[in-house]
Amino acid sequence: MELRSVEELMDLLYACRHQRALRTAALLRRSRPADKELQVAGLVHGIEELLGPADSAAHAVRHLLGERVYHLVRGGGAPTDDDLLRLRQADEESRTAGLDAGVLEDWRTILELVASRNSRLGAVD
Repeated sequence: MELRSVEELMDLLYACRHQRALRTAALLRRSRPADKELQVAGLVHGIEELLGPADSAAHAVRHLLGERVYHLVRGGGAPTDDDLLRLRQADEESRTAGLDAGVLEDWRTILELVASRNSRLGAVD
């Protein structure tokens, strides 16, 4: 499966239990406010619950969100170890954080921004 638009991704995120993903992304936004790709990776890495292993989730978002998000969601490769470590720490912390992370719709603009920078398909809604 390859996601071709932010709208398709949003539909998939709504189908997941997205509260933990929202908390992960919000924690990353606090620790690295300028790093939108890292925040987006925190938001979308949970789609593996619907798509299967992390590799499937990573491939689904690769063309829409770019190589860096792909590698972060996949859990290896090009990004620095610090990025992967921050993502894993935020994911762990999100399990227990009593953080009000907002709603999924709050992330649409950031997803569109990352997709517009990285999508070779140009399929931003």
